[in-house]
Amino acid sequence: MAAKKSSGGRKYGKAAGKSVKRAMHKEKRGTLKSGSGRKVTSRKQAIAIGLSEAREAGAKVPKKRSSKKSTRKKSTTKRTSAKKSTRKKSTRKKSSR
Repeated sequence: MAAKKSSGGRKYGKAAGKSVKRAMHKEKRGTLKSGSGRKVTSRKQAIAIGLSEAREAGAKVPKKRSSKKSTRKKSTTKRTSAKKSTRKKSTRKKSSR
């Protein structure tokens, strides 16, 4: 089979990459602060801050994803209720031979 070709080019712009790189550098040096003023020690949080700053500056960054907790809870409750209502017992009779 042939491999799929990407249809859209770069997902993140170069300016977004620079912003994240700067935030990561600050985090390594211990000078990166969160919104509340506390020192950031997490790599993931540093990346999120860099992307947020790039987004505010107008760089090419995909939209934020919605929270996983709320979407997961809703989908599981729908699935379980749907399973209960659509489940039917088979009415086939087994023939004895």
